[in-house]
Amino acid sequence: MEQEKVISTNKLTKQFGDFIATNAISFDVYKGEIFGFLGANGAGKTTAMKMLCGLSIPSSGEATIAGFDIYKDTEEIKRRIGYMSQKFSLYEDLTVQENIDFFAGIYGLSNKEIKARGQQLIASLGLSEVSKSLVSTLPLGWKQKLAFSVATIHNPEIVFLDEPTGGVDPVTRRQFWDLIYDASERGITIFVTTHYMDEAEYCHRVSIMVDGEIKALDSPENLKKNFHVDSMEAVFFDLARGAQRKGD
Repeated sequence: MEQEKVISTNKLTKQFGDFIATNAISFDVYKGEIFGFLGANGAGKTTAMKMLCGLSIPSSGEATIAGFDIYKDTEEIKRRIGYMSQKFSLYEDLTVQENIDFFAGIYGLSNKEIKARGQQLIASLGLSEVSKSLVSTLPLGWKQKLAFSVATIHNPEIVFLDEPTGGVDPVTRRQFWDLIYDASERGITIFVTTHYMDEAEYCHRVSIMVDGEIKALDSPENLKKNFHVDSMEAVFFDLARGAQRKGD
């Protein structure tokens, strides 16, 4: 049976003056897939993610997200995706409960849904005793777990994770990936960028961008085999060492 495409791009390009940030990138991502989107600083991955989330208009090319056109249907796309980044995911000066209520409201849930799903989320994460505590008082690992859960509270078709585990210890990172696996098994597609090459091993497929272009795309196992190396880190450095750009 043919897999369902939830992200499809064809020669997607973003140009700023004479600078081509992403250069005619084409790829598909499938329902429930954990898709790693890797690249050194300056590779163009952040620009590409912004286009896919409906936050930046492409210069040329085509793309659909959950079946919707990124030029015409940006509001429809935003309702069907979740987003989490290392830099900003939660309001530190709001309580756990207030963050849940706020973001669930932004994602369009009704008051009844917010209450039910909020209670379920707090119970599943074991946060009942700190639900009225400020997020700033939580350990970083718990913040990341809460941020991911909030990003998926509306059962999106796709969740975009922009370096979600930066600065988190290895044990907590592995626990975070358990949440990712669970979401994937529920049919949510995971589109994740990371600087940790061991996390690339956890993805179903990985793309690697260099200087605005996708230079490799396959399963971690096939990439290691094709590059005759035993780790994704070795694959990455083999491709990235010739990169010309230093900032994204």
